[in-house]
Amino acid sequence: MVGLRMAPRAKVRDDAAADTATLERPGLIGVLICEFEPFSAEVLKGVAAALRGTRFDLIASTGARHQDTIGWEHDSLQRFRDARVEGVIAVTPSSVISSPDLPLVVIGPLIAQTELPSVGADEFGGAVLAVTHLVELGHRRIALLGGRPDLQSAHLREAGYRRALADAGIPFDPDLVAVGHYRHDASLEPVRRFLALPEPPTAVFAANDASAIAVVEVARELGVAVPERLSVIGFDDVPDASRIVPPLTTVRQPLHRVGRSAARAVMTLIDGGTLGAEHQLLRNRLVLRASTAPPDSDRACRPAD
Repeated sequence: MVGLRMAPRAKVRDDAAADTATLERPGLIGVLICEFEPFSAEVLKGVAAALRGTRFDLIASTGARHQDTIGWEHDSLQRFRDARVEGVIAVTPSSVISSPDLPLVVIGPLIAQTELPSVGADEFGGAVLAVTHLVELGHRRIALLGGRPDLQSAHLREAGYRRALADAGIPFDPDLVAVGHYRHDASLEPVRRFLALPEPPTAVFAANDASAIAVVEVARELGVAVPERLSVIGFDDVPDASRIVPPLTTVRQPLHRVGRSAARAVMTLIDGGTLGAEHQLLRNRLVLRASTAPPDSDRACRPAD
């Protein structure tokens, strides 16, 4: 468990029963994150910003040391209870989690768990934006490097990909769909398979920026120029997206706002409010950089000899 002192422990309030201000009882809000990767780090900054000036401190527990252990969050929840945490935010959980004694809000919920209040960006609409951009550039062989199959976000991004293809009259080709699990390392081999196809894609929509960066790296390794011979678009707009060469065109999720909204939601629950299965959907937008361009009709997107 990693404790983060990101907010003042107390604030001063007026007390009608006293002539002087008193300090509110300090409290803790726990955040469950798989690892401190760019997506989670940006969300965490938003949570911290929302707690600043409240009575709450932020404490985070990461599953990084559990290395792919499904359900690691359950042990962390018990440690949160022992620490007298008052509410919890779970970011892309690895398994269905239940905490009837603790207010719980999810960012990036599982397909199998939709009854909890959650916060996120418009996954479906963002995917439509991304693929429509590629279509408008003239691409018709557009591959999808998908996310974690157990998460709603991956399902919705694939649905948006399919919708944009259908709207453009482009047939769905299962050979152009692979799973990258939102991880750089898991995305490398699927990209190599895409580029080894007899008719490889001229563009790849990666379900997150980590996967998109893997596409750019494999293309460079194989001598496929981005964007001249292969356009690449990601999702999230983490800081590394603007730093790679070429800078990545991507769908910007309002990750800070997602974190802030989740923090406000869990504080509402702590204060006795009700949210039910409410899902807060935040708008995202397309960020055009240098990794997408019209397809080169004279040169197939094949690895260099």
